[in-house]
Amino acid sequence: MRNVSVKCMEKKRLTAQIMLAVFCGSFCCGGTALAADAAASDGAAVPSAVQNTGNDLGETVVTAERIPSKKMETPANAVIITAKEIEANHYQTAEEALQHVNGVVVNTQSMGAQSLVHLNGDDRVVILVDGQRMNNDQGQTGRASADLSMLPSVKNIERIEVVKGGASAIYGSDAVGGVINIITKKGKESKTTLDMNTGSWGTHNYEITNEGSDGSLSWFLTGGVQKRGYFSYKADGSNHRMPGSDYNNNSFSLRLDDKLDDSSSVQLQFMHKSVDADSYYYSGGSFVQSYGQNELFNNLGISYNFKENQKAPGFVRYFDHYKSANFSGHYHTRLYGIDWQDGWQLDPNNQLIAGLEWHESKSSNTASGYEDKEITNKAVYLQDTMKLGSKWTFVPSVRMDHHNMFGTHWTPKAALNYRADQATQLYASWGRVYKAPNADDLYYVSTWSFPGYGSGGSYGNPNLQPETGHTESIGINHVFDSRTSISASLFNTELHDAIDWYTTDYANYYAANIAAEKKHGFELTFQKKVTPVWSYDAGYSYIHTETSDPNNSTVVAYINNNSQPNGYRLGIHYQKGAWKANLLGTMGSGLNERYYAGRSYAVWDFNVSYAVDKQTTMYFKINNFTNQAYSAYAGTKYPAPGRFFQVGVTYSF
Repeated sequence: MRNVSVKCMEKKRLTAQIMLAVFCGSFCCGGTALAADAAASDGAAVPSAVQNTGNDLGETVVTAERIPSKKMETPANAVIITAKEIEANHYQTAEEALQHVNGVVVNTQSMGAQSLVHLNGDDRVVILVDGQRMNNDQGQTGRASADLSMLPSVKNIERIEVVKGGASAIYGSDAVGGVINIITKKGKESKTTLDMNTGSWGTHNYEITNEGSDGSLSWFLTGGVQKRGYFSYKADGSNHRMPGSDYNNNSFSLRLDDKLDDSSSVQLQFMHKSVDADSYYYSGGSFVQSYGQNELFNNLGISYNFKENQKAPGFVRYFDHYKSANFSGHYHTRLYGIDWQDGWQLDPNNQLIAGLEWHESKSSNTASGYEDKEITNKAVYLQDTMKLGSKWTFVPSVRMDHHNMFGTHWTPKAALNYRADQATQLYASWGRVYKAPNADDLYYVSTWSFPGYGSGGSYGNPNLQPETGHTESIGINHVFDSRTSISASLFNTELHDAIDWYTTDYANYYAANIAAEKKHGFELTFQKKVTPVWSYDAGYSYIHTETSDPNNSTVVAYINNNSQPNGYRLGIHYQKGAWKANLLGTMGSGLNERYYAGRSYAVWDFNVSYAVDKQTTMYFKINNFTNQAYSAYAGTKYPAPGRFFQVGVTYSF
């Protein structure tokens, strides 16, 4: 017993030394951070959604409010994509999985090169991996500052948690539309898995994963190579090969976990990804290859988790993310910081959490003529979860952000949950939201001149002001029985000094503050298990955008029409014995033809798999099997890929 106790003390001492070294090292690099994203038991931080695949919402545990709680007692519109769903549909990327979630729109500018996500019609979304903030100050189109193509391989993902609605009170800037947290897999049984597939357009993908454990230490690592020769699209009744659409992606990720004792652990997370993709532009009714796009991502995170055996856990985390890209000029960004959070169970009905954040980014862009532009943000937040009797839960929270360029901003939030009975939940929330301009918004300058197309450019604005406003939401979840459930939600968002990149001629783009931007909408989701082998889910979302600016009617018209008003989702699922099959529909209507290829579209995907034995699974999938002609990227009519098939096999040993 004494030897065990000594070993535990040695581990804690080593952990303290590591964290001290990391803390001091961050200052030597120019900054450190005290921040927080909630700690889940497996290193997950934040918005979590349903933790199982069934319709039993009553006992499902979520962490949307940074501490674990039952789904029916959490006042949030939360959704989860599980590893089982990812595996069953053989999704190749996180963006492919997200685009089948009701109310979520994924815009892909160049297949595999850049993908942006919208929640509640807004691309101001916080993206996290195991609680680590992935938002970047450079290199994205639109208001989003997180590119989905930089996320880890889906083979490394345990679940994707999506929380829709403003969350600036606990997650700060960018969390206007919501928060997405990618939770990676923790090593368990000793196993190696190979996934090999090939398909249309000269596509070849190879991925290997290895996981295992040795005493208190566990690991999960993934390596992969993805290649594509081109992609084709349908327009004007015929198929076209997109010039400059080849794509190469090499990735590696590692997660290490060491259980120190019953209440504490250390986690190390490293991700590397390099992307080599060509770009193209629209000229004279066709697309022309322009220049190469090369991107490199290196992401490191070290977390010390404590109070893991308590209802309000705590953690301290250092992270360091680096991105380098060559796209119309070479630019690179480094974001680093330390996040801290602690929690206290004040009494059986009262849980308090508090956190500190300190983040710093350094951005450079040779084409724009600036280097090492520093953006620093310090924050402190406080949240109390109070149970008011057996049915009511009240969650007030407040956050203070101090930006080195834009000063101090307060973002309070109040959320109320009513669990009428075991089958019915109603919730409502109101909160202030805040979004600071990023480096691209402030400093980006890029000009070009292409034969047959003319000249143009993109121009940031150093005189921009932060976006501020408020958002409200109400919702209901009801479980009819073990096979049937329904969810509905409404939201309203109002922003002042909203920032948007607009164009008047498709050649020049400008960053500007808009007087007011309003969004409102609703979402409806229905799930039904018809028989033991058949089930389906259906969803509809509506979003309306109103923008007003007395000084610029052109900007107003651009923003109001650059969105998808109506979204539809349908999934039909079959599972019996060794067979699994899924038919997935993604549809949109009410689009503006000036910014999209058409007024509406309907894309159908199908996949089927057969488990040969416990180690081997063969699968076939076909995306957009009707070869629908459409565009998913508003504003420039970038065509979406046409019909694509893929066949592959996974083998574990």
